Amino acid sequence: MNQTSQTTTKSLISPVILFAGTLFVSAMLMFVLQPMFGKILLPLLGGTPAVWNTCMVFYQTLLFGGYWYAHWLTRRSGNQRQIQIHTALMIFSLFALPVALPSDANPPTESDPTFWLIWTLFLAIGLPFFVVSATAPLLQKWFSQLGHHSSDDPYYLYAASNAGSLLALLSYPFLIEPNIGLVDQRLFWSVGYGLLCVLIIVCATALWRSQPDADDDLAEAERDDPIQAPPMRQQLHWLALAFVPSTLLLGLTQYISTDIAAVPLLWILPLTLYLLSFILVFSKWADRIHPAMITAQPAVLLVFIAYSFINPAVLPYWLDLILHCLAFFLAVMVCHGELAKHRPHPHHLTRYYLVMSFAGMLGGLFNTFVAPFVFNAVYEYPIMIVAALLLRPGFFNGRWYLQPIFPLLLLLLGFGIYLGSENLWDYLDIIGGALILLAGLTYSLRHQPLGLGLLTGVILVFTLGLHSLASSILYQERTFFGVLSVRDTVIADENQRPEKVRELYHGTTKHGAERLTAANITTPLTYYSRPGPIGQLFAEFDRDNQNWNIGAVGLGAGALACYAKEQQHWKFYEIDPLIVEVAQDPTWFHYLERCAQHAEMIVGDARLSLIKEADHSFDLLIMDAFSSDAVPTHLLTREAMQLYFSKLKDDGLLAFHITNRHLALKKVLADHVESLQLSGLLQEFKPENAVPLVVATDWVVIAKQPQRLERLRQSRLGHWQKLPLTFGLQPWTDDFTHIIGIWK
Repeated sequence: MNQTSQTTTKSLISPVILFAGTLFVSAMLMFVLQPMFGKILLPLLGGTPAVWNTCMVFYQTLLFGGYWYAHWLTRRSGNQRQIQIHTALMIFSLFALPVALPSDANPPTESDPTFWLIWTLFLAIGLPFFVVSATAPLLQKWFSQLGHHSSDDPYYLYAASNAGSLLALLSYPFLIEPNIGLVDQRLFWSVGYGLLCVLIIVCATALWRSQPDADDDLAEAERDDPIQAPPMRQQLHWLALAFVPSTLLLGLTQYISTDIAAVPLLWILPLTLYLLSFILVFSKWADRIHPAMITAQPAVLLVFIAYSFINPAVLPYWLDLILHCLAFFLAVMVCHGELAKHRPHPHHLTRYYLVMSFAGMLGGLFNTFVAPFVFNAVYEYPIMIVAALLLRPGFFNGRWYLQPIFPLLLLLLGFGIYLGSENLWDYLDIIGGALILLAGLTYSLRHQPLGLGLLTGVILVFTLGLHSLASSILYQERTFFGVLSVRDTVIADENQRPEKVRELYHGTTKHGAERLTAANITTPLTYYSRPGPIGQLFAEFDRDNQNWNIGAVGLGAGALACYAKEQQHWKFYEIDPLIVEVAQDPTWFHYLERCAQHAEMIVGDARLSLIKEADHSFDLLIMDAFSSDAVPTHLLTREAMQLYFSKLKDDGLLAFHITNRHLALKKVLADHVESLQLSGLLQEFKPENAVPLVVATDWVVIAKQPQRLERLRQSRLGHWQKLPLTFGLQPWTDDFTHIIGIWK
């Protein structure tokens, strides 16, 4: 290394700070670009999972492509040639700035938009995202050849990269989204990308000065590899250690929103822990942290299995969530700790990261495209819990081949009891106690990964079977939209006698219920009851609505259909085709069959579907898509409101069902009513009498003129009031939405 150039470089800025800072900026840009561009696409393509899945596949594929490019470039070219090629690529990528949709970006309306979306993503962000993707392995490889005293182990720079990812993850929903609109976000991101290119060039200059002889540099690159390449077995081990945490992350995220709590932005918590694990295992404290994680994992596993799986009903949801996240964090810390521990010589750094990125892509593809078709619930999550245990160190220690004997005998015994007994229902408590004792036994196998993993797997199989036996689930299916289930439950009727009720759930959110007695089978219930706000609306306009055209966004079990009259024309807009299938099947629900057999079903994103409807064609639009954790914000923007009123007649009514445990959606609607000079009424309904399945619910009704709502406000059917004034709430538009700003 040239001593003069080294001194000059050191005098300007520390190479560690320079390279770590560049990696930090690169990771931040990547984690900001993904949600930002997703929001840009939302009004054009709606919120269907196919859109998000396609985007994620594009991001993961391009990330893998960037890692492959870094591997190819550093293996085939000398350092100075690498700098020349990468600088040319960065200059070329600047022509894609500022990142934005192409001017003629109009998705096809009559055909599948998947290929259009991929091409649009490539044109809009393909080259900048590719450059950002290649930064982490490329700069770490350059740093390993810089001649710095820490160049022999540059992997600690990966902690800086993940710190940038973590900061961007937390900054976007809590700092960037609330304060900066999409137009400005695109501008700032483009400026940040320009800054990244400058920083990469400065890093390249430091490398160039440390390698003054281009011919020697190229000759060394062309020599035979002086360090033996990692064997295939080791690379497969890397693959497994990266794949399991990747799919475990997605599985836990799906599981907690499906089975624990429907809370907006809850997905941030597992991803934060995932990124934090990378920061820790590649830090200078890794040698002390990793043994502690290995020791703690089986101890926490015992409590985790006993409570969060075998007997979750005894825990409040927040404590259950903490247990799941803690067990997840320990599992990924052990896997990523082993991954960091077995990292290769820096000569093979890019190969190492290439395998890691490939494993991450495989994990995303498995959870997104394989699991929903193979499993009817989030079973990939417990499977990966077991897989993480099998990856603990010491798998082949001692007589490892004897470890499966006890779990296999236990499995055979369990199936024997199941097949040979007709009254397992009477022994549920005993079986649950036996499973808790077995969970305690897992700690004794903490030094035997194979035995620990298999015993945990057997316990989880028995536990899932026990819950299935004890549950009232009649039907369960899984799609891209989540887990849909039909359940039977028992309530007390008006005379305090037990009565069976059928309920429709999407994850943990109830989307409808039906009483099965002949007298009540077509009675709208829950949020749609006749004493409630929507029942009051139909009652008040009963004489006027004989020939109304009515559109309803969100089908649920179909309870709204029982307000239909013979001369009315109803259209239901539902994004999930499985909900349509279940609601129309009289095996499960009877609302549509008995009340509105001729109602039209339109499957797809409601906003995109409504665009195709004739202007001024509806008398009433009912918006019922906001009770779960994943609120479709593009249905609540000012542009969406303008669309709705363009489809309503001049005296038409727009009704919003805004019951939500976590979000005060009335603030958004109140702001639209004020800014668009509309008139709106709110009712936060609480039933006065204990009528079965008549629940508290919030509704807003909006019209162009206040006199259209006057009769509803003056009616004695309910307590309608004007929407509250909003102060300090920035209007929701296609350019700006902010979930955090409306938390209750």
